[in-house]
Amino acid sequence: MTVDPCSTDPTSVYKLLIGSVVPRPIAFVSTVSGDGAFNVAPFSYFTVASSNPPVLVFTVGNRATPDPRKDTLRNITTAREFVVNVVSEEIGAKMNLCAGDYPPEVDEFQVSGLTPIPSDLVKAPRVAESPINMECRLLYTISLSGLVNGGNLVLGEVVRFHIDDAYFNNFRIDPEKLRAIGRMAGNSYTRTGDRFDMIRPA
Repeated sequence: MTVDPCSTDPTSVYKLLIGSVVPRPIAFVSTVSGDGAFNVAPFSYFTVASSNPPVLVFTVGNRATPDPRKDTLRNITTAREFVVNVVSEEIGAKMNLCAGDYPPEVDEFQVSGLTPIPSDLVKAPRVAESPINMECRLLYTISLSGLVNGGNLVLGEVVRFHIDDAYFNNFRIDPEKLRAIGRMAGNSYTRTGDRFDMIRPA
């Protein structure tokens, strides 16, 4: 099967992407609005962009609304900061509750029962139940498309890591304890308990 994305409807292209680029880590992004309202939402178009300095990158899609920006993107472009929280199996169900398309005044922390706690350097709250929080300051936003489901790239420099002591050992994170989850297609997720090693060539 060969597919030309230019002559294929965007919904079908989306299905190909989320079924092929798997598993995807989840950026559970917490922000605060200009009037102090908290927001937390998951994004699976997410990875590391740089380690020196440490930079994370995730994508926020456009909505089919008069203002296509999701609350997360609007808050980040205003405050120029955010927190990325790692999603473990323990909080997966609560993370999923935050994936709904809620009005700006709805606090997803309250919807999910998760706990907002203060950050050190940014105004956006951290998720207390997440084993790893990364406070970020915005470097760039890049609009890749103004179309519905078009992407807005967000790059943020990590200015503070918060790691549960139980998961930390000489700057290594214990994956057995972390039990991070990843995104597949549709409603499917994956666990990270089944791993194997391969030695890189010298």
